[in-house]
Amino acid sequence: MRAFPVAALLCFVFASTARAEDPVQTAQALIQAQIGAFLHNDAAAAYSFAAPGIKALFPDKDSFFAMVKKTYQPVYHPGNYAFGKSRAIDNGAVVYQELMITGTDGKDWTAIYQITRQPDGSYKINGVQILRNTTSEGI
Repeated sequence: MRAFPVAALLCFVFASTARAEDPVQTAQALIQAQIGAFLHNDAAAAYSFAAPGIKALFPDKDSFFAMVKKTYQPVYHPGNYAFGKSRAIDNGAVVYQELMITGTDGKDWTAIYQITRQPDGSYKINGVQILRNTTSEGI
């Protein structure tokens, strides 16, 4: 019965996101929701946060999930994480959000998310760059 708690969490996040007018807060809620989906091995939910360009590269949830597991292990199952610096440009059309991660192996990582506003006004994750053993350098 893990699906119900994840679904309830996602509904809460989306309700909060819909009310949030600050693009940075919206981006952070989106990232938290996707990480929650990864932690619950919910490929469909995790995939739903991907922007159309990402979905064009990985046309189904299974190929997307396999790529994340292989390439973005610290994001897929972080030990601990905290938001770092952020930057919204073009009146919030694009948000760059730094995420400081300690992996389950104890190694430190920085992930820089690019979140883009879609034509319908929603936000989606358009890309993530991950760097090992870094400190916050700003965006």
